[in-house]
Amino acid sequence: MKPHRASTVFVLGILSIVLCPFCGPAAWTMGNSDLQEMASGRMDYSGRDLTQAGRICGIVGTIFLLLQIFVVALMALMVAVSN
Repeated sequence: MKPHRASTVFVLGILSIVLCPFCGPAAWTMGNSDLQEMASGRMDYSGRDLTQAGRICGIVGTIFLLLQIFVVALMALMVAVSN
């Protein structure tokens, strides 16, 4: 069996919320793939809870990233319209 990457997924997920929302999609995709590997029995199952938590944090970080992109685009549109 492959070793789990739960701590990496979790750290990326936390970073996506606290510091760098660009880490969110990475945590989300790594968490999804690792959970699939665990479900199929090819990866160590002991890190499932931490991987799940990191994946959820990655989803939240990705939502924050999308909101930031939306706000910046809206502000750019307002500046373009006001000129």
